Amino acid sequence: MVFEHNAAEAFYRYPQGALPTGAQVRLRLCAKGESEAEKVELRVWDGTEHRFPMRALGARDGIRYYEAQVTVSEKPCLYWYRFEAMVGGSRVVLGAPHQAGSCGVMGSEESFQISVYDQAYETPDWMHDGIMYQIMVDRFYRGEGTEALMHARDGENIMLHNDWREMPFLNVSENGDNFANDFYGGNLEGVRQKLPYLKEMGVTILYFNPIFSARTNHKYDTRDYMFVDPMFGDEEALRRLCREAKEMGIRVMLDGVFSHVGDDSVYFNRRGTFGEGIGAFRDLNSPYAKWFNFKHWPDEYDCWWGFRTLPNVNEMDEDFRHYILSGEDAVVKHWVRQGTSGWRLDVADELPMEFLRELRREVKSVNKDAAVLGEVWEDASHKVAYGEVRSYVLGDTLDSVMNYPLREALIAFLTSGRTAGSAAHELTELSRNYPKPFLYSLMNLMGSHDRPRILNVLACNDGNDIPRAKRAEHKLSAEERMIGALREHMMLRMVMSVPGMPCIYYADEAGLEGCADPFCRRTYPWGEEDREMMAYYRRMIAMRKTHHELRTGECRYIAPCDDVLGVIRTVSGGEDALGKPAADACAITLINRSAKPAEVYLTAEDVMNAREIESDRGEKLYARAGAFTVRVQGMHGVTYFAKLEKSRYIE
Repeated sequence: MVFEHNAAEAFYRYPQGALPTGAQVRLRLCAKGESEAEKVELRVWDGTEHRFPMRALGARDGIRYYEAQVTVSEKPCLYWYRFEAMVGGSRVVLGAPHQAGSCGVMGSEESFQISVYDQAYETPDWMHDGIMYQIMVDRFYRGEGTEALMHARDGENIMLHNDWREMPFLNVSENGDNFANDFYGGNLEGVRQKLPYLKEMGVTILYFNPIFSARTNHKYDTRDYMFVDPMFGDEEALRRLCREAKEMGIRVMLDGVFSHVGDDSVYFNRRGTFGEGIGAFRDLNSPYAKWFNFKHWPDEYDCWWGFRTLPNVNEMDEDFRHYILSGEDAVVKHWVRQGTSGWRLDVADELPMEFLRELRREVKSVNKDAAVLGEVWEDASHKVAYGEVRSYVLGDTLDSVMNYPLREALIAFLTSGRTAGSAAHELTELSRNYPKPFLYSLMNLMGSHDRPRILNVLACNDGNDIPRAKRAEHKLSAEERMIGALREHMMLRMVMSVPGMPCIYYADEAGLEGCADPFCRRTYPWGEEDREMMAYYRRMIAMRKTHHELRTGECRYIAPCDDVLGVIRTVSGGEDALGKPAADACAITLINRSAKPAEVYLTAEDVMNAREIESDRGEKLYARAGAFTVRVQGMHGVTYFAKLEKSRYIE
């Protein structure tokens, strides 16, 4: 006898996706074969094992069907299930495959997952609708009327670039880390002066890499959490930026680095910048001493990934938590009160879960509408870290995370590293594991400061195969740039068509090239932008902002063939995916990685029975026998919008 269960189909599991606490779910199993099971059970684990007998529904065409309807946990958790039966006196198990997948595997002891989240879980509406833009302040724009680099300290081995277009310096230490001690003079005033540019492009959220006082240009080695780095400005400059951005409909999010500090911080003071008797390295009686783990004071201490410039902190130390989280003027609350809209948390998966829970509570206590977004590179519903499964989707830690799985799946698909079916399958799995408040708040990044420029990556020439010293002058050929640009267009179209916040790494829209750090952190090429790329970014952003179904419609991934990946977004019944009133609508995005044109057949069900669809370029197609055949050019993408019968619902 062979058993089957496909968790991706509503017949076998309804409702689909993550569930709120206390919800009911119907699970079905089918059995093929001449023999009949003596007993069929649903085995569930939510912290405690439960077993439920499955009801026989009868047989059709030699297939027997079984069903169980259960109520999931009243507490947020990962709810695991599998099926067990007795057939001819032998125990048979049907569990999930070892690799992520929907269809059961005979003999597998692994369980299928249902994410059970707090039914009161909400995330800010502005995340669902937002267009995010990531800025490294030193590299974006040097504000006119400001004295460039006037705050550089003497004796700190700082290198100053007088030429804005000069390539970043590669200055490597013995342990392979880049000193990151060269500066261009970009500042908060520069960002403020470029707000009209950002608004015109369609940006609604600015995410800054760290802006607090630090020795390096990237600022991930915090000197003092309570001071804006003087090279960038001061607290009033940040408040002014937040005020004027808010007037333009733009929010500001900050980068929180709470797993480690800089060795040159007031808290550690290894370099003696703050004098003797200050900081844990200089004084074991320092109030900060118990923030750190010393194996042998002062020279041996826990460091972040072995970098001695980045001493780890004890996040659960009571004084540290009071300083960062719970004090009246604690760090996470202070900067929200200055006008920012929340935090992106660096290496969130290295922070204790209880620390994250407290952080979210404290931030929301100041502003319920503020966001807490985490850096997690894998599926955030069941991330394994430090020997345990951690789930960030249950409503008690993060609002959402950076969507690296989407980025990696699209890159692999576009560069022929995987098929459309494989990518669609992974993205469907991810959507099913994430609660909708979490899914629709994802930070959908393409490029970032941690990776070579997306144009290089998609051109399959990111420079990682050449010595670091030679990467500064590495350039794409004309053919590589053309291929990379076409793929970037397709990736951008898809990112603008799926749930979550599209995130643009500064200057990607300008067509900037660059190898890995520090060359992916070049300055914005003002006056030398790729105008064609910029126009495409603006058009895709405008498309997303114009069509509500691309923001909050239900989502289904399709793979018509190995070379074509698609997503269908729908709003029906007058409600969007988040239960908000919205006009019925349907959009279909298709991207074709092949150099050859592809024809895609869309059924009436795919397009909500529309008789006419129109592309983002204005091309109209009419149904034949209730369906459409769409031609997608080679290495291009297209988005079609269904012309539905007039809805009685008003957006």
